[in-house]
Amino acid sequence: MKYLSKSIWFPKPEEADQDGLLAVGGDLSVKRLMHGYRSGIFPWFEEGQPILWWSPNPRMVLFPENFKVSKSLQKTITKNKYQVTFNTNFSEVIKNCSQINRKGQQGTWITENMKDAYSLLHKLGFVVSVEVWFENELVGGLYGIDLPDKKVFCGESMFSKMSDASKVGFYYLIEKLKTKDYHLIDCQMYTTHLESLGAEEITREVFLSHLNCK
Repeated sequence: MKYLSKSIWFPKPEEADQDGLLAVGGDLSVKRLMHGYRSGIFPWFEEGQPILWWSPNPRMVLFPENFKVSKSLQKTITKNKYQVTFNTNFSEVIKNCSQINRKGQQGTWITENMKDAYSLLHKLGFVVSVEVWFENELVGGLYGIDLPDKKVFCGESMFSKMSDASKVGFYYLIEKLKTKDYHLIDCQMYTTHLESLGAEEITREVFLSHLNCK
């Protein structure tokens, strides 16, 4: 594990430990964050911890064509129960993502510093948000880093206050990415929820090849 200084630099992802932890320190500047994502590296830490940078092996990803639409989700989509928008209320999306209770997690990794950093990335066009509305109320959403030149979307977090709300947002995001020939959605770490949506684990080496890092 390496300790980062002010220079915008990361060790090779292959140098990460068995849990995927690669480096400690540095900052959340636009230049460092984008260099990280483009190299298959992302920050993940809790309040009170130093900035921790990760590149896990295996890597959880979703190939857009493998997204699983359950019968119940398809019914919800067909009924047009929710309205979906893009980049209309990022601040509320990340706020809700930071406040949602998640099984197995005591706190949130979306600290105030993270909110500030990703808000700036959003203003610069590097972050995309998806908002899901029900009767003009925000009931679900998600956000992530967009790498259009690599045809890769790096999902960061999602939230849902009503049944299937975040899944509907994810569905419309995937449909949009398909029209632009995106070939991969980075989901970072394994969860049963992501697996139920069609995500799978691939080796770090294969993942980096999708980013043209190998």
